[in-house]
Order: sequence, then structure tokens, then C-alpha cells
Amino acid sequence: MKVGIHYQTQYAYAEPVSFSPHLFRLFPKSDRYLSVRQLAFQTNLDATVNYRRDLFDNEMASCFYPQKSALLQAGLQIELELTPRNAFGFLLESHALNLPFTYTAQEKHALSPYLQNGPALTLPFWQPPTSPQPTVDALVALNSAIHDHFTYERRDEGAAYTPEETLRFGRGSCRDFSVLLAEVARGLGLATRLASGYLCEFGSAEKRAEGALHAWTEIYLPGAGWVGFDPTNGYLCNHHHITAAVGLTPEDISPILGRYFHPTPVAGSMTASLQIISHDDP
Repeated sequence: MKVGIHYQTQYAYAEPVSFSPHLFRLFPKSDRYLSVRQLAFQTNLDATVNYRRDLFDNEMASCFYPQKSALLQAGLQIELELTPRNAFGFLLESHALNLPFTYTAQEKHALSPYLQNGPALTLPFWQPPTSPQPTVDALVALNSAIHDHFTYERRDEGAAYTPEETLRFGRGSCRDFSVLLAEVARGLGLATRLASGYLCEFGSAEKRAEGALHAWTEIYLPGAGWVGFDPTNGYLCNHHHITAAVGLTPEDISPILGRYFHPTPVAGSMTASLQIISHDDP
């Protein structure tokens, strides 16, 4: 499957402002199921752009803007080739077949940043297994329960809701649902991280967050590795989920991170557009 991704974003202000360095985490991670054929990134002409990798090995464009401006803009054009991947195409290690399970000492040491030491978050509409239950079945049920019990809202700006806020509001964006699932999974003793990128499907069925940058959750299952769960749409991630960033917190996977500076508050607006186009013949 050959796919083109075209992303544009613009921050406009009522008068010129100064900008902090901005980080752009928009670049797909290549693996055996995804090949990047072409990639072009643009931002303000006066910007100095450096490419580097962060703590989680995400590729980033770090952009320094020396001049004040009333406009910050960025664009990305990508040509990809995707190979189909079965989301359930894995075998778990014997010690991880049923929930609850315990990581080995080696696994626990490597995964310690992704584990939770505090009290577990409980959901009013889903209960964790009280006796051993197949791990994948239990997590699929949890993922589906979050999808079924909340209203989706598209929210391109602002911090992610806390899990408590999402439960109270009864609604949220993809990043809110991902944070909620991560919190519950960590409470089950599972190493969990957040992921962001693109959702690329061309079927007729409606998909939440299609046409926007997307976020989901990845849980480490021994024998399978990091398995993606998309609570916004209620299914496991496959080759249609194009990962650009992974991390512990929403800030770690933020597609764009930066600030503006001005002696007084300045009115501003943000616009963004994303097109994902199949280049394969029908």
C-alpha cells in the first residue's frame, strides 16, 4: 500500500511575537512494515532546523526562530509504503498468558519507568479480572469498554485531560482516552506507554480521529512486545497506525511543542489540515 501524507499547521497572532524553540515530532518510525520513500519538512524561512532523537528515540525537528513574527507555520509531505500487519499476529510468553501476571525480574528492571507504583484507577463500567483470564481477551474488553462509554470530541489544542477529568466529563479526545487507558493498564501492573502519529484507513466505516493527528496506547506483553491499543476506535493497532512518537506522558508524544513570548497577552489562532491519500489503484 502506497500512501501520501500532507500536513499543514499555522499559528497566527494579532501582532509579532517571539518564539521559543519548537519541537516537531511528526516523522514516521520505519520498520519492516513501513518504509519512508520521501519526506520534506518546511517551516518559517528564517528558522534554523536541527534534526535529532529524543530520550525515547523519536526523531524530532528542533526549530529556532530568531525573528519576531505574527505567523508560525509548518508543513510536511511524506510518501510511505505500508505492508499489511495482523494486529493479533503474536504469541505470548507462558508467564503472560493470563491476567494478572508478573514480569520477570529482567523485564521489570527494563520496564520500570513504564510501571506504576501508586493506587490503581478503577472504572465504574469495567472491572479487572478477579481470577485468571486470558490477557489479550481482558485487554480487548478494557479497550472496547473505554470506546463504548465515552463521547469523542476533536480537540486540536490544549493539554490532555487527566483520567479523573475524562471520567467526570464523559467525553474526550484521542489523547484523553489514551491517557485513561494507560492509567488503568498501569494499575493492572502492566508496562504502558503513549504513542502518537497518523491513522490511515480508506474503508467506508466511520473512524474517530480520522483526518487528524492521532494518539493511542501501547502495552508491553512478553512475547509480543509493545502492542498498540486504540481506545478511541475500540480496536488493536495494525499497519494503519503510523507511529511518529512514543513516551511516558502526553508531553513526550506531543506532535508540536513550543511557546510564544510577548510582554502582554496576544490574541492568536491555530489551524491545521491533514490529508492521507492512497496512491494504490482501486
